[in-house]
Amino acid sequence: MPSTDRKYHYYLLLHFIVLLWGFSPILGKLISFDEYKLVLWRIILTVPPMLLYVFIRRVRFNISFKELLKMLGIGVIVAAHWIMFYGAIKVSNVSVTMIAFSCGALFTAFLEPLFYKRRIDKTEIFFGAVVIGAIIMISNVESAYILGIIFGILAALGSSIFSVLNGIMVKNGSSPSLLSFVEMSGGLVALFIYGLFSGDVNSDTFVMGWVDFGWLIMLSLVCTAFSFIASVEIMKEINPYTINLTVNLESVYAIILAYFIFGQSEQMTTWFYVGAAIILITVLANGWLKFYRK
Repeated sequence: MPSTDRKYHYYLLLHFIVLLWGFSPILGKLISFDEYKLVLWRIILTVPPMLLYVFIRRVRFNISFKELLKMLGIGVIVAAHWIMFYGAIKVSNVSVTMIAFSCGALFTAFLEPLFYKRRIDKTEIFFGAVVIGAIIMISNVESAYILGIIFGILAALGSSIFSVLNGIMVKNGSSPSLLSFVEMSGGLVALFIYGLFSGDVNSDTFVMGWVDFGWLIMLSLVCTAFSFIASVEIMKEINPYTINLTVNLESVYAIILAYFIFGQSEQMTTWFYVGAAIILITVLANGWLKFYRK
């Protein structure tokens, strides 16, 4: 059992990690090039430190060919999720993207019973209906950002799918660090293949300014590689409920940061914030109810 000081240390680290995740969409808006090039470079710069971490921790590559294919497939979903996520930011803004992305927790509530073959809870159907109603309300009052809302929801769906699949893989004995490394590698290969056929991989793909490169380094090494490694360590000390509930603050952190960094472009109507509050309260209530029942 960790000491009180040690637990406080891990709680602070958890909030810092969630803050970094909340800063990821900010970086997505600061980086000037399109979502494909952004995601491609994010993964290129993330894979080497993840591989280094796997070797330092002496993680054994004892996985079957079938497991390898599953991990690579999940990596394709991760890459598609990021494309949608940063695409949403490019066509709308951070606030719209993060509110649409908040639907992920409710998607997971429906997908988990499907993958784990158990009945869907009626309260989760209610919570899902509330979130859908709030999204429709936001879409009506912020019709200019409808494409961003759609991309954000698709990104949330992708996130929910690979989170549930990862949960199954880890439950079956897969190493979280090896799982993430193989997934990133699978996403990288998929993006290169897609880019070669679509023409997105060209001479401009490997050209960028120093400012963009600096933001990419922060996104890849700090917000992705470091936060992943730290989150794995946190799981050893803090219960999953606390982690999942705290992660829901990612959208709150991102919206607040975006408001102060980008100013006017992130200011939304009153009804947008009403809908956003309904979604966030619903997601938190769903998490609290699950914990209470357990």
